[in-house]
Amino acid sequence: MTSLATRTFTPPHRISAEVVRQHVEQTAFLWAQRDTLSLEDPVDQGVIAEIGQRVEINLDGLRIAGAAAWPFADRLLEDFPEKGEFFVSGWMAIEQADAKRLETSIEAARQAEERQGLVGALAWHKPQKIGKLVRDWLGAHDALLRYLGVAACVAHDVDPKQLLGRLVRDPDADTRALSLRLAGRLKRTDLAQEMKAAMQAQDDAVRLWAGWALVEISSADLARAELRKAAAAGGLDALAALRAAVKAGPEKEVRAWLGGLMKSSDTAPVAVRGIGMLGDRSVLPWLIERMREPNVAVAARGAFLDLYPEAREETKLFTSDPSELGPVAAKRFEDRVVRLALPDKVDAWREGLDQPARG
Repeated sequence: MTSLATRTFTPPHRISAEVVRQHVEQTAFLWAQRDTLSLEDPVDQGVIAEIGQRVEINLDGLRIAGAAAWPFADRLLEDFPEKGEFFVSGWMAIEQADAKRLETSIEAARQAEERQGLVGALAWHKPQKIGKLVRDWLGAHDALLRYLGVAACVAHDVDPKQLLGRLVRDPDADTRALSLRLAGRLKRTDLAQEMKAAMQAQDDAVRLWAGWALVEISSADLARAELRKAAAAGGLDALAALRAAVKAGPEKEVRAWLGGLMKSSDTAPVAVRGIGMLGDRSVLPWLIERMREPNVAVAARGAFLDLYPEAREETKLFTSDPSELGPVAAKRFEDRVVRLALPDKVDAWREGLDQPARG
């Protein structure tokens, strides 16, 4: 049987095969870049919006190409079954209302254990476009379909009403964790008992997002210990746990907890990052000193931008070259791509803030 990647393709009249191929490849690359940047701490919304515009320009090309884009999308997905390629495949299937293509994309994602691209495709389409799909998936026997349905609701802030009461008890841990996140995001206080029950779950992510949800509905007492544990342990959702732990308060206890974390080199970055979440700008001189310490320099930059988001526009305050902070930093980050704050320049910038405005 001839694979999709080896089939010959003659584009219809007035459609340039090369241009269509470029639209497919650029869409996959740009969306994957945008998704990766959305995980940065903190997120640069300006850059996200700029890349989003470039994605949309290429999607316009795919809209015009229609079915003529599929051979290129199929070939790309076979060669590189990654999130950007799944985004293209999923987006096109939904855009063209092609149920068979969408089913094929979902099965391929299941085999590749890569669902983020499909989640992105659902997020990019308007709720009206995916409404029927999502309603069907929320009640499906297939855990992956239920997960995708909940993910679409999260992306569009859609409340599945009574279905959410079942989904926060879902037997699939990933779907359950995401459903708890949705319940918290929607402030579903009627599901407080389900959130509390989920705090006893065996799965770490379920407990984390149950605690996060409880904080969102102002019921943090049961959640504090679990959130602090998850934040200190690190991991994919550690930053969300840290924000929730800080939000849960009380502030005096949070400061004492962060102070304890500072005593260990393993958890000091968590403490520095958390201090920036308290909203106290008086800590800036202390934070500048932490920018000089390679172990916590990345966290210090994140904390600084949390306190002073306007500083992001001051590009001279930051560097992508760790050697500018000295040989120790250069050695520590030699295999990593990082963006660090330059403490001396931040200090000079701070002094400018302290100067009274001239009339």
